[in-house]
Amino acid sequence: MSPSWLVTGAGGMLGREVMTRLAGRDALGLGRSGLDLTDAEAVAATVAGARPDVVVNCAAWTAVDDAETCEGEALRINGEGASHLARACARAGSVLLHVSTDYVFAGDATAPYPEDAPTGPRTAYGRTKLAGERAVRALLPRTGHVVRTAWLYGAGGANFVRTMIRMESAREHLDVVDDQRGQPTWTADLADRLVRLGEAALAGAAPAGYWHGTNAGHGTWCELARETFRLLGADPARVRATTSAAYVRPAPRPAYSVLGHGRWREAGLEPMREWRAALAEALPGLVATERPEGARGRERRGSAAWARSAGDGP
Repeated sequence: MSPSWLVTGAGGMLGREVMTRLAGRDALGLGRSGLDLTDAEAVAATVAGARPDVVVNCAAWTAVDDAETCEGEALRINGEGASHLARACARAGSVLLHVSTDYVFAGDATAPYPEDAPTGPRTAYGRTKLAGERAVRALLPRTGHVVRTAWLYGAGGANFVRTMIRMESAREHLDVVDDQRGQPTWTADLADRLVRLGEAALAGAAPAGYWHGTNAGHGTWCELARETFRLLGADPARVRATTSAAYVRPAPRPAYSVLGHGRWREAGLEPMREWRAALAEALPGLVATERPEGARGRERRGSAAWARSAGDGP
């Protein structure tokens, strides 16, 4: 008998991809209107009624800058909401895959963060996500899997790569930060690994704990923008390097967000592929989303500075 799945945050960029990977299976996807994670009674009733074998929590407050002034509200979703869901999973006997973020780290490392590296968030968003991680691990010591990701992009939501596709046809030059290093991660690749991880967990082959779900390799935002331009057939030199000081945000961005993938290898699971290979496969679909046939225009006016998009938190 195939396992049953519940996906929260199913209307978001990652949640949609997870549901795509689960097409044809016993899977229930609930967006914000279908399940409010801040409502403990609703969460308990939903999980008790569905009794899923695996729950994938893609629901989160991801507005990194807004969290600086709305930390309490972000905590209700990222921290308390995760706690409500973990408690419900404990009662139902469900495996929980909880999606978290690189922002739980200080972002000042010089080598990839292993899964057991000390945390030290420097933003409100990071603190609220860390609270959720701790709740999941405390309430589900044997069935709670925290999957940290970073620099997500995909067709189902606002993100940096889609912004670069739009800007390539609208700007002659772009100034993009070159002093923040991380791992561009395609939601389709992450969704695939989440499903594989859930299956492995049910089979007893993937122990509970921390996992890092990012594409391999690393690059800066400037390098990601240039690679996007190259794949579009545009001149990468149109993307000019700048520093974070030229694009100040309310929440400081980590200078180094590279995550290690040792846990996958230890469990005999394949880590995600290199980010450039993923981007090359993803780009045609992203272009089709951003440039419907006949709708593309080329107005090049001046230059613009870009860093992370508004939806940069997973």
